[in-house]
Amino acid sequence: MNEIIVGILIVLVGALVLGTAYLLLNMFFENERKKRLWEQKNQHIKITLPLRLQAYERMILFLERMSPNSLIIRLQTQQMNARQLQVEMLSLIRAEFEHNLAQQLYISSQAWDVVVSAKENVIKIINISAEEVNPNSSSMELSQKIMAQWMLLNPTPIRTAIDFLKKEAAQLF
Repeated sequence: MNEIIVGILIVLVGALVLGTAYLLLNMFFENERKKRLWEQKNQHIKITLPLRLQAYERMILFLERMSPNSLIIRLQTQQMNARQLQVEMLSLIRAEFEHNLAQQLYISSQAWDVVVSAKENVIKIINISAEEVNPNSSSMELSQKIMAQWMLLNPTPIRTAIDFLKKEAAQLF
């Protein structure tokens, strides 16, 4: 009988040791897995954070470059008529936008929608202003019409988009 109790105690102690070893190893491997995931995430952030910040910078630069006053200063010449200025402005906006299409990978969907909306609003103002002037009139007349409509907006779509991008980029830190 004594031998049976000793045998049972040995089995129980062995089971207890085995169970404890299993739990400790399981906890160790779980901690190692979490540590590896954290290291991967940290490495991922080190790689993607600069790309994301660069995307926000490029989108702000795009917005600044497509503001009507910037477009007019860069594109308008005395030899241009209103129609030529309109075509040049729209062409430059589309080219700049296409150049920055890939940036949508690195900014949020909401930020991208705000940028697209700002671009569309600028195009709309240019086109509405162009409809109000004779296509053969001077580019100066069209630019004055565009700027008059632009000044009525407070805040402008560009300012709204830039502020949104700045707030979102600040959240990355």
